[in-house]
Amino acid sequence: MRVLFLVVLVDMLGLTLVIPFLTYFVQDLASAEGITDVGSRDFWVGVVIAVYSLAQFIFTPILGSLSDRVGRRPVLMFGLLSNTIFFVVFGLSGSLSMAIIARFLAGAGNGNIAVTRAYIGDISETEMVARRMGMIGAAFGLGFMFGPFIGGVLSDPASGLGGAFDTTFWADYPYLLPCLFSSAMSLLAFFLAFTQLPESLPAELRTHSDAPPFARLGGTVTSLTSVLRLPNISTLIVIHFLFLLGFTMMHGTFILFTSMSPEGGGLGWSEMDNGWIFAFIGLIGVAIQGVLIGPLTDRFNLHQLMLIGTLVCGLGIASIPYAPAEASWLIFGSSAGIAIGNGLFSPTQTSLLTFEAKVGGHELGMVMGAQEGSGALARIIGPLLAAYLWSQTVQGSGIWTYHTCFRVAGIVFCLALLLQLRVRPSESPATRSTEA
Repeated sequence: MRVLFLVVLVDMLGLTLVIPFLTYFVQDLASAEGITDVGSRDFWVGVVIAVYSLAQFIFTPILGSLSDRVGRRPVLMFGLLSNTIFFVVFGLSGSLSMAIIARFLAGAGNGNIAVTRAYIGDISETEMVARRMGMIGAAFGLGFMFGPFIGGVLSDPASGLGGAFDTTFWADYPYLLPCLFSSAMSLLAFFLAFTQLPESLPAELRTHSDAPPFARLGGTVTSLTSVLRLPNISTLIVIHFLFLLGFTMMHGTFILFTSMSPEGGGLGWSEMDNGWIFAFIGLIGVAIQGVLIGPLTDRFNLHQLMLIGTLVCGLGIASIPYAPAEASWLIFGSSAGIAIGNGLFSPTQTSLLTFEAKVGGHELGMVMGAQEGSGALARIIGPLLAAYLWSQTVQGSGIWTYHTCFRVAGIVFCLALLLQLRVRPSESPATRSTEA
C-alpha cells in the first residue's frame, strides 16, 4: 500500500498540474484560430476536457478486463507511460485539433484509477477496503493540493518566473513547462511501479481467453450493459454516474467563472489564484480521506456517509456562482462543500461496490472497469453539457445566466440523492455502523 500510495500520488500530481491553466490554454488556442465570441470560445474548453473522458469511456473497460488477464501491474505502468508521452505533446500543441488529439490519446492509455481500485480489492480484507480506498483518496487529495499550485506557478514562465525562461520560446509555449513537469512526474511513477510495486493478482486467479484484448473495443457498451443488469451493482454505478455528471459540470465552468471579469459577474482570478483554491480543495480532501474516513466508517455505515457526501457536494457546486467579487472568500465555503462531499462519497461508494462484487462472485476488474467506463461517460456529458449551457447563457439575463449550469448540476445531485434512498446494501461488517 505504501508503494501504491506513492505511485498514485506522483501520477495525480502530474494529472492535476493542468487544472489551473487548461482553460486559459484552450481559450488562447481558440482565439488564435479566430474564435472570438465568448460563448463559442469557452465551449471549446468543455470539448478538450470531454475528449479525454471520451477516450477513457472507450478504453477503460478494456484496460480493466485486460488487468484481469495479465495482472494489474503492467496495465498501471502502461498508463503512466502514456501520460509521460502525451503531456509533452499537449504542451506543444499549436492548434485546437492538436490539443484534442493529445488529450484523446492520453485518456486512451490511462485506466489507472479503475486498475488501482481493483488492485486494492485484490489485496484487502473486507473490513479494510474502505480505509484503503480512503488512503488512495488521500493520494488524490494531495495531488489536487500540490498539483494545481505547481501548475499555476509554472504557467507562463517567461513573465512569471523570468530569468532563463524569459525567452521567445517560453513566450510562444507558455504552458509547456507545467506539462514537462507533469510528464516527469508520470515517468517517476512509472519507475516506482517498475522497481517496487509487486503484482497483486496471482496467475491462477487471472481470466484466460483466446480473444485478443482489444477485440473488446467494440464491446464497451455491451460490457457496461451486462454489469448494469446486476442487482445493487447497477444502482451503485448509476449513482456514481449521476454524482460525476454533476461534479464534472463544474470542471471547466469553475475556472470560467473565477477568471471572468468582476464587471461580468466573475472574480477576475489568474492561474495562480485558481491554483490556490484547488490546493485548498485538495487539503480538505486529504483530511477527509486520509485521516477521518476510518473513524467515520467505524461510527457510521457506508450508506449514510455516501448520502451525506452527495448532499454536501451538491450544495457546494450549486452555490459557486453566488460568490461576489467583493467577497470572493465566500467561494472557499463552496469549495469546502465540494471537497468534503467528494471525500465522503468516493471511498464509501467504491467500497460498497467492491463488497457487492465480492458477494456476487463477479470479476472485480470488470466491475471497476465498467464503473470507470460509466464515469468516463459522465465526464464526457458533464463538461459538454456545462459548456453548452455556459455558451448559451454567459451573456444572458433573467434566469438564464452563467448561474444556469451550476443550478442544473445541483438538480443532478438531487437525482443521485433520491436514487441512493433505494439502495439496500448486502450485509457485511463494513456496511453496518458500530452503533447498530
